[in-house]
Amino acid sequence: MNDVDALHLAFEPATLVALNVVLGFVMFGVALDLSLDDFRRVARAPRGAIIGLTAQFVLLPAATWGLTMLLDMRPSIALGMILIAACPGGNISNVITHLARGNTALSIGMTALSTVTAVVMTPFNVTFWGRLNPDTAALLREVSLDPVELLLMVFTILGIPLVAGMAVAARRPEAAARIRRPMKVLSIVFFAGIVIVALRNNWENFLTYVGVVMALVALHNAVALGLGYGAARAVGLSSRDARAVSIEVGIQNSALGLTLIFTFFAGLGGMALVAAWWGIWHILAGLGVAALWAVLDGRMAGSGRPGRDVLGPETRGPGSVAGPGGMAAGEGNEA
Repeated sequence: MNDVDALHLAFEPATLVALNVVLGFVMFGVALDLSLDDFRRVARAPRGAIIGLTAQFVLLPAATWGLTMLLDMRPSIALGMILIAACPGGNISNVITHLARGNTALSIGMTALSTVTAVVMTPFNVTFWGRLNPDTAALLREVSLDPVELLLMVFTILGIPLVAGMAVAARRPEAAARIRRPMKVLSIVFFAGIVIVALRNNWENFLTYVGVVMALVALHNAVALGLGYGAARAVGLSSRDARAVSIEVGIQNSALGLTLIFTFFAGLGGMALVAAWWGIWHILAGLGVAALWAVLDGRMAGSGRPGRDVLGPETRGPGSVAGPGGMAAGEGNEA
């Protein structure tokens, strides 16, 4: 386990450039599904989004720092956990929220807001919480992390493609509709290809060390899901909204995390392993939680007991985001 701090995963410069381009490509595709109406919808009923962003960018980084101080882990693994906690939500959270019968419109709004907010909050949280842990602070000093350079990098990867994609969707909606699905497919194919290349180049190291981070990532992800749900319920949001917040906080943009790790931390082993395994685990955990909620809903319906929250439009708590007729905007169109 001691060697993981000295491990640097091999990642060719050309592959890193390709990863940056693909991530920008992915964000452009995500932005094609966004519009100013998504932000207006949140502005009209902001409570759920505010709780979600607070859990995402305040509670989760703070709880992650606490885990790194309480548990026995190597500094590179601790810094990897802090960096992942600083990333915005991943767009797959919208799909998982839909499967979990959560408020999909709220999930879409939070994803959009967290992506914009991450331009500032991701660099801030990495440097702030990283410096509060003496072990990770030493790593930050070793790499001479420049917060301004990190901010510019995040803006380039997230901000520019987001603005460009929303502009295309607003000005050329027909063109956006034609390229939306191919963009999603190509994004997945390209990103998967880069991950496969990276794994092939580091397969032996991955097999040797992944066991070190598996339990920590599972615990970290469970904390994220629990924080999101608990924070939402604590302020009186409905079950639908709480599910959306929980999944949004539990699904992180690990692709952004990997890009930052290879750009600023030279592929530091523990950090890269955390981000790589998180990218697999959070999807499995999210689908598992969605399936569990579906089973519980089925049992509730079968027993004839409505419970505290009937999953219908009439039970939305304050801060819910709803479209016409009480249905969450966007839910009727989801596959």
